[in-house]
Amino acid sequence: MSLFIQISDPHFGTERPDVVEALKTLITTMAPDLVILSGDVTQRARRAQFDAARRFVDSYARPTLAIPGNHDVPLLNVFARVFNPFGGYRRVFGKELEPVHASHDALVIGVNTVRARRHKNGEVSTAQIERVCARLRQADDAQLRIVVTHQPVHVIREKDIANLLINHEAAIKAWAAAGADLVLGGHIHLPYVRPLNNETRKLASELWSVQAGTATSTRIREGISNSVYVIRHDPAADRAACLVEQWDFDEGALAFKPGPMTTVPLDRYL
Repeated sequence: MSLFIQISDPHFGTERPDVVEALKTLITTMAPDLVILSGDVTQRARRAQFDAARRFVDSYARPTLAIPGNHDVPLLNVFARVFNPFGGYRRVFGKELEPVHASHDALVIGVNTVRARRHKNGEVSTAQIERVCARLRQADDAQLRIVVTHQPVHVIREKDIANLLINHEAAIKAWAAAGADLVLGGHIHLPYVRPLNNETRKLASELWSVQAGTATSTRIREGISNSVYVIRHDPAADRAACLVEQWDFDEGALAFKPGPMTTVPLDRYL
């Protein structure tokens, strides 16, 4: 069985110490096969903020797949933004901006959707879409297939439409056809799990959007507390489904507690 914890938008520099400790406890206790960090690691891409994020990752000592978010490139340092936008990120997380994790029952593909020329909006290129498709086509039938972006490919509020990943519709159609199961994202600090196939899209196969809230930041939205996702997949017990659990920070207990759960059917019409 594979167990993943998705954390997104921790925004170190605005982190809540009690929440950071609670999240470290959750990860240490659950000992996931992989922690997926889907961007906005820092608030302003400053050295001290990256160092704090690195200390946090080192503290739980579990494999971590991380991608940058738009907050992880300098905003005010124009020279760095133009000539070395990912310098600070690479110093603490390594040179690879689009990492891949593969095991006997899971495939996780990171996609760097940040564009230094943009302050906020993300984009996925045709080349990136095809690269992901090529890797997905190599997946084994037993593998849960996850694509990770920072900006969302699906939103549920009209005010978030402007935050949609540029070229997301092409990505959704291509990744569904290539056999992806989940697209994990962040950016808008609102947790939800939704199917992407509908009468309008008519995808070649089922695909689900898993959007995470902010894991540790004070920058919560709509009064929604900090949250993370726990994703479980056991192909030996049930190859046809995975479980996505939302874990919310309990202000009274100072701990993450289980919340809504979604059973995601892994229906691939391939």
